This record gives sequence, C-alpha cells and structure tokens, in this order.
Amino acid sequence: MSGAVGVGPGTFGELDSTGARSVLRRFSDAWFAAAKRRKDGDVSAGFPRRRRGLVPVRWYHGTFTLDGARVRIPTARGTGPLWVRLAREVPYPVEQVRSVTLLCEGGRLFLDITAEVPVATYPAGEGPDPARVAGVDLGIIHPYAVAGPDGAGLLVSGRAIRAEHRMHLADTKARRRAVARRAPKPGQKGSRRWRRYRRRARRVEGRHGRRVRQAQHEAARQVVSWAVGQRVGVLHVGDPRGMLDLDAGRRRNLRLRQWQIGRLLQVLTDKAVLAGITVHLVDERGTSSTCPGCRRRVPKPRGRSLTCPHCTFSGHRDLVAAATIATRTPGGGPTTPTAIPVPPEVVTHRRAGRHLPGAGRSRRDPRRPRAARGSVGPRRPAPPSGGKSLAQKARIHNQHQTPGER
Repeated sequence: MSGAVGVGPGTFGELDSTGARSVLRRFSDAWFAAAKRRKDGDVSAGFPRRRRGLVPVRWYHGTFTLDGARVRIPTARGTGPLWVRLAREVPYPVEQVRSVTLLCEGGRLFLDITAEVPVATYPAGEGPDPARVAGVDLGIIHPYAVAGPDGAGLLVSGRAIRAEHRMHLADTKARRRAVARRAPKPGQKGSRRWRRYRRRARRVEGRHGRRVRQAQHEAARQVVSWAVGQRVGVLHVGDPRGMLDLDAGRRRNLRLRQWQIGRLLQVLTDKAVLAGITVHLVDERGTSSTCPGCRRRVPKPRGRSLTCPHCTFSGHRDLVAAATIATRTPGGGPTTPTAIPVPPEVVTHRRAGRHLPGAGRSRRDPRRPRAARGSVGPRRPAPPSGGKSLAQKARIHNQHQTPGER
C-alpha cells in the first residue's frame, strides 16, 4: 500500500525537528523490536499500529533550557517558546542533565530527566572492599534478603507492596463489575460518563504504579546503604528470571507479573553501581532447598524457617538462600566445594513501602522502643491468684422452659 506522506515545515505542528525525530525513532525501535520477536517465534508480539494522541518526546542536551523550577522546550520556527513549570526543582546540577523527556502517565504530565551522576567516592579504608562478598536472594515476601560477611544479614519486608497489589486488584474488579452494563460495544465510541470512568481508571492505575515503584526504590536503597555500611564490594544476586518461562496458571502468572523481577534487578544494579559496588548475576536454582550444613536436599518448608531433617540446622529460608548465592560463581557455575555458606547470625529488619495506605509499624520492627516490645495492644494486669478469669461471666438464656415458667 503506497500513498503520499506529508513532509516539510508544519507537518508536526508546533513540534520542532528534534522532538519529531525522537517520536520517529521511538516508533522505529518499537517496530523492529516487534519484528525481531515475531521472527524468533513469538507470535504474540504486535506491531505499533495503534494511533496514540500523546507520545513521549525527548530533547537532548543543548536543545532545552533549565531555569530553577521551569524548563524551556524548543518549538517549531515561527512559534512562541514553550515554558513548562515543574512541581519541584530538578535534583541534579544543570551541567549534569543530558536529556529531558515529556510524557503523560495516568492522566498526569511528567518530565523524565536523564543525568550523568558520578560514582561515589570514600575516604581511604572506608570504601567497599572487593574481597567482601554478599549474596542477595529476590522474593515476593522479602524483595531483598542479603547475607553478608561476618555473620551479618538483612531482610527487607515487602508485605506492604503485596498488600497494595491485592487491594488494587480487588478495587479494580469492583469497579469493573459496577460499570459492566455501561461498557460500549465493539466499534462504539462510548458516552461521556464512560470516558470519565476510563479517565478515572487511568489515574488510579498511574497512582498505583507510582506507589509500587517508590517502594521498590526504597527497598533497593536500604540494601545498598546496608552494603556500604558493611563495606561489601561485590553483590552476587540470584537470577530467578527463568521462572517467567513456566506457565503454572493464571494466579501464579499474576504473582510473577506483580513481582517485577526485571525492575528489581535494574533498580538494585543502578544504585549499587553509583555506590561503587559490583553486581554479578548467578544461578539461584536449589538455594532455598539445600541445607548449608550437610548440603543435602531439604523439603520445601511451609513458613519462612528452614529446618533440615538430616541434621540440627535451622534458619531463615531466604537468608539461607542468600548465603548459598554468595558462594556461587558468576556465569552459572556451581558452588565451589571449598566455599561453605555461613547463614547470618545478626539480622537487620527493614520495611519497604511505609508510605503505602494502611502500612503501620510492625511488631517485629527492632527500631521500636524497648518499653513497647511484646503485644501491640495495651498491657493488661496480671490475673489474680487462683487462675480466675477477669472476663465477665456469660449469661445463659434457657430457651427450653416448662409451661407457666417465666
């Protein structure tokens, strides 16, 4: 199919040549990526044929101007300048900013900034030591479980993130059931009420994504800060992405999609590199089901505690896996016979997603004051001598009465 295509000034409206070139490059990359996936056998890959009203536009260094909480975006020749006000100032110096991208997500306008940030420097003898290695085990309940040298460990709880996913799924199902009757038929445009619902749904989806993304960054920052404090120079991270190729039902597939393994790896790697820490991906197969003491296979435990039936070892399942991952060699090699995993003895607990709705203080949070440890409720007085209960006696109502009895 052939036809005339408009070129020249005015084809992209008030968009300048740099912005138009970024749109075409993004479309071309998406097209060739889909073609490559289909060539490799993935028939589910679709070409970008959908017409979009808002497309991310990028400008590189030298084509835009940053002035505090404002940015000047270039426009086509003969049109007025475009100044965009930001909600806050750019957190990087102007000379470090390399590009800006204007995009719309969830009905809100964002400015994505790419900056060149130098690697952190430390005084002599206080920086990360390449000889100190720590293992990182990825999970859903604990996004990061770290086993470091000298018997130190870190557990980052992700239960608040999992609760956010579950509550968002329940809310989405309820809203869809409520508007199922008003949904337009295929080919229909839909009413204004339906468009308002769709706009609200996009806004809620964007807010949910921002909440989860912030919690993931908090978890990765806690891991890197802990590693810097322990002077860890190398992180061996277990790579569980092979699980994505297994189809075990819609429930498990949903949990894997919400887990976002690739994003967790990317966020941790970026922050570790900025801190001067090297990250290696290793094979994590069998690390959660192998006893570090006798090196024998252990049945999968129900909880988070791993107990070996062959010896007397007992420890946290995720930390045992992290300790075994620390002994693995990069490139998929097995555990070396001389490297014996040592589970952590001192464990530090942290929580990710404290900003999420309903995320309160945990009972097992070691940062709580000593007087508040124990029960989360008010302290009750001790029962009197004799073992009598302080509860009121229940009143028994006899429903089987004889005639004339009141």
